[in-house]
Amino acid sequence: MEATTVRPSGSSPLAARLDRFFEISGRGSTIATEVRAGAATFLTMAYILFVNPQILGSVPAPGGAKLPFDQVLTVTALVAGVATLAMGIYGRYPFALAAGLGINAFVAFSLVGADHLSWPDAMGVIVAEGVIISALVLVGFREAVINAIPHDLKLAIGIGIGLFITIIGLVDAGIVIKGEGTVVTLAPKLNTWPIAIFVVGLFGTYAMVARRIRGALLFGIIGTTILATIVNEIKDEKVFPNGSATWPDKIVDAPHFGLVGNFSLHFVSALGFWSAVAVVLSVLLSDFFDTAGTVLGLGRRAGLVTADGRLPGMRRVLLVDSLAAAGGGAASASSNTTFIESSAGIGEGGRTGLASVITGLLFLCCLFISPLAGIIPAAATAPVLVIVGAMMFELVRHLEWTDPVIALPVLLTIVLMPMTYSITNGVGAGFVSYSVLALLIGRRVHPLLIGFSAIFVWYFVHGVVG
Repeated sequence: MEATTVRPSGSSPLAARLDRFFEISGRGSTIATEVRAGAATFLTMAYILFVNPQILGSVPAPGGAKLPFDQVLTVTALVAGVATLAMGIYGRYPFALAAGLGINAFVAFSLVGADHLSWPDAMGVIVAEGVIISALVLVGFREAVINAIPHDLKLAIGIGIGLFITIIGLVDAGIVIKGEGTVVTLAPKLNTWPIAIFVVGLFGTYAMVARRIRGALLFGIIGTTILATIVNEIKDEKVFPNGSATWPDKIVDAPHFGLVGNFSLHFVSALGFWSAVAVVLSVLLSDFFDTAGTVLGLGRRAGLVTADGRLPGMRRVLLVDSLAAAGGGAASASSNTTFIESSAGIGEGGRTGLASVITGLLFLCCLFISPLAGIIPAAATAPVLVIVGAMMFELVRHLEWTDPVIALPVLLTIVLMPMTYSITNGVGAGFVSYSVLALLIGRRVHPLLIGFSAIFVWYFVHGVVG
């Protein structure tokens, strides 16, 4: 393997302090690379500022009250910014956090829409889950479970996430659409402007990646956004909905903090004790293994995972993620979790917590300039997701396909993530199938893996969280 010479990130006292604190040179990066990476991650994740308020604001609570769009946008930016800063400064990794898709839909459509909880009670479920999972991190239980996962299953999680990211990118671009359930099918019309812009962005960005141009992913997002905005202005009928690819009427807007602290733990009496336990456990499992899968996949993509598949300092990462879940519920933003879109910054070269600090600061800026973040259309971020998915899928060459106990669980892990739109479902299928096969042929299985496989059986039978 060719040796790499690492140069200091800069000669000024500030640059030297940043380099030492974040171990920038030690991880083979530079301050400029980390800044670009943080910006790329933010641009890829900025959609959550508008999607989360749309989802949470779409369902009225008993009595007809809906969450105001502007207030949900404020708390979405606030919690994402604070949590991502904490990940950068304390966790020391280029992982960004925001309101988790899937859990926010569960809160809106299941807890509020189906179970008829008030919004404070529904957010109380998230707070309770976040507190419990934080306690599990502090006693080392969550990290122990992750370390009990066989090496090939860890690889499969990263590959599955890569395939999942690719599917998300293709859906965002409109190339494929969701059919019955979450199985995708080719879109009936491929001759639309958004798809044309996606294709230009995909090949233009990938050409820059292939030519090893620094900032390729970031430049791709910005360039595709500019192209989309020009097309949107030229066409008589707007090509992109919801104000994206359109210069906003105003750039600065005042934040609204009315939802902060608006949660309640009365959901236990509202649902009944055992129903409340089942709901909290379902959310906990989803959060637990979504994060485990995401962090391992991202760490491996960044080259920060050890030879035995462990991420140094994992407990710090898991603690920030767990507290972000509780913080998201307390602020009525729904559970915040580590985003697979962090792979955009990692693909840009981000290797340290400085990238997350930049992403977090940009989220906090959106407390005041949220209209500007809305310019970026899905057609501009979708190419990056597809490219990063391709980068992550290369892990498939390291799998031990000749071991029959590994082959089937690995396949189920990889395939079920994109097919069910859930990292947790893929991880669960891998756990259960590996434990069953290994026990049937007399192979030793870690007791924690057996225990969680049993819980996943309950999880699948009881009904999963999306």
